[in-house]
Amino acid sequence: MSSRTPIHYGWHIVWTGTFCIFASLGLARFSLGMILPAMGQGLALSYSEMGLIGTANFTGYLFAVLFCGALVDRLGYRRLITLALFLIGTTLILIGQSSSFAAILLLYGLTGMGSGAANVPMVSLISHWFDKSQRGRATGFVVIGSGFAILLSGKLIPLLNRLGGAEGWRLSWLVLGAVILAIALLCLAILRNNPAEKGLLPYGEQGEGQEKRGDQFAEPEITARDIGHLGGLYFLFGYTYVIYATFIVTTLIKEHGFSEAAAGNFWSLVGLLSLLSGPVFGTLSDKIGRQKTLALVFIIQTISYLLAALTLPRPFLFLSIGCFGIVAWSIPSIMAALVGDYAGPRKAARIFGIVTFIFALGQIAGPAVAGILAEQSQSFRSSFLMAAAFASAGALLALALRRPGRKA
Repeated sequence: MSSRTPIHYGWHIVWTGTFCIFASLGLARFSLGMILPAMGQGLALSYSEMGLIGTANFTGYLFAVLFCGALVDRLGYRRLITLALFLIGTTLILIGQSSSFAAILLLYGLTGMGSGAANVPMVSLISHWFDKSQRGRATGFVVIGSGFAILLSGKLIPLLNRLGGAEGWRLSWLVLGAVILAIALLCLAILRNNPAEKGLLPYGEQGEGQEKRGDQFAEPEITARDIGHLGGLYFLFGYTYVIYATFIVTTLIKEHGFSEAAAGNFWSLVGLLSLLSGPVFGTLSDKIGRQKTLALVFIIQTISYLLAALTLPRPFLFLSIGCFGIVAWSIPSIMAALVGDYAGPRKAARIFGIVTFIFALGQIAGPAVAGILAEQSQSFRSSFLMAAAFASAGALLALALRRPGRKA
């Protein structure tokens, strides 16, 4: 059944999923750092208000994550993802027409809800279309959509801001919203809820034997302490990386004298480097162990944040962004594998949902606290120093993980 066409339809789900993540996370979330400087100046926003905009987005994302399972049961993957992308596109267009901080806060919170309602089901849909022996590779191609969006936004948004003049940031939001609405139509046309709708089996499925052999392995025992340990690690990642992603462009422009175009080139470099982060460090975790790899990633992030915080020559800023980019999406992939190691396949989805909820709390807190610190000190240096301290704690916490399969 799966050989009716030269290319299994699952791979069409994958490339469409890449566009979905490109839109729902990449354009909707990671473009904010590029737009914030011009929008903040145009609307006379304080640093704390700029931080709250990011927090509103993550709050909406967290809220949506709680209800994704029920929404998928009611609407199905295809319809939910399409509606979520339409919500994102519409709210971004409305932000481009807004002048009220309160309205932007509400709208960007709704954008976050759309991001959660598109991202989580899209990643979950891959498990329906691919056998477990192929899911990691397929999901890896899907998640690089965020990297492509960062790469694009670093070049596109400065251009749009220039074309739009004094309020070019409005044009940026309008264009991003229109692109996301187009991708919503693409998802409606291509996505399907399961292989049966196309008369296919999941890609890579080799029959019942393999599945049964996989189920014969003893389920590992995961304790509440393990869940708290994993959740703490994921919280530290969410708390720290989002500070850097939200405020590094603003820092380059306002504190280091970069032009918007030059700062955009830096941000594009992050996107380019991040395309390798998941596959490289995921493979490394298979070879040297997930705890050591996770600690290594946190150490590299600590270096990145310290270099951004200290008053150093400009080449060190290139090094800071390089360090951030090469590990950008590595921790989510390692954490997903770690949860599988600890919980086993049957419990992995439920446990990963718990630690992702904790991760989202970190994303909410990070920009708000960083914005308040920057407001008090009139610089983001203290915020990046805080991020460095938290990331170094993550490295130590990673090394303290017990090996899966051993008694706690």
